Amino acid sequence: MTDRREAWLFLVPGLALLVLGFVLPILRMLVLSVLGPDGLTLQQFARFFQDGYYPSILWRTVRMSLVITAITAAIGFPLAYITSRVGPRLRLWLIVMVILPLMTSVVVRTFGWMVLLGRSGPLATTLRDMGLVGRSFSLMHTEAAIVLGMVQVLLPFMVLSMLGVLSRLDPRLEEAARTMGCSFLQTIRRVVLPLAMPGVVAGSLLVFTLSASSFITPSLLGGARIEVLAGSIYKSVTQTLDWNFAAAQSVILFLGLALVLIPYLRLGARHG
Repeated sequence: MTDRREAWLFLVPGLALLVLGFVLPILRMLVLSVLGPDGLTLQQFARFFQDGYYPSILWRTVRMSLVITAITAAIGFPLAYITSRVGPRLRLWLIVMVILPLMTSVVVRTFGWMVLLGRSGPLATTLRDMGLVGRSFSLMHTEAAIVLGMVQVLLPFMVLSMLGVLSRLDPRLEEAARTMGCSFLQTIRRVVLPLAMPGVVAGSLLVFTLSASSFITPSLLGGARIEVLAGSIYKSVTQTLDWNFAAAQSVILFLGLALVLIPYLRLGARHG
């Protein structure tokens, strides 16, 4: 009994911080989303779906997040696999290269992409010199710019999630598959990928949620013309001062993410 009390005493500070920093703000947001001048109401949610503008923003947010997750997984899996199979010294340098971007502010990296993708940037200049695009070509303020920037920002999270699982896989399983006649790609598809699925699911969940809730990079690279739901929430809070509608949008974003994440959770439970 004494040991149990001591354990609870150690848990109390963390639980209190969790309640104050997470549970209470979430509850406050839920209350604001259904609170109106005359009491409880669903008017804010009806306003969101009555205007086709806001559902289109939600769909764009989810669609781009899925694309970013797929590209990040396609790049991250080979990088994580190579990192897990090379020697200790080279593995250390590869891990440093993956982690190094996390030591730089997201804003700084996004401004770097703005320079690269702008009308006077090296990418547009090179393509114009090759005669492939017109003089007004620019990737800025497009969905492609947002995807490029977000993939670069979120790639370390995908690689590190996969690397933790791939590093624990026994290389002798691959050797056995090759001995049984599998090619390298067949070994990856039939042996490595199924065993690494928990890391793939964990990385995909992390990248998708961070991408869908990101605000800085989509706002800077997409501008006012390519708006995501996080940007719409920010505008409702800071410009129109409509906190109730901002809370309703936040709840809708949360529920939309939950609906998309359910298949991922089931897949992770199946391969866990």
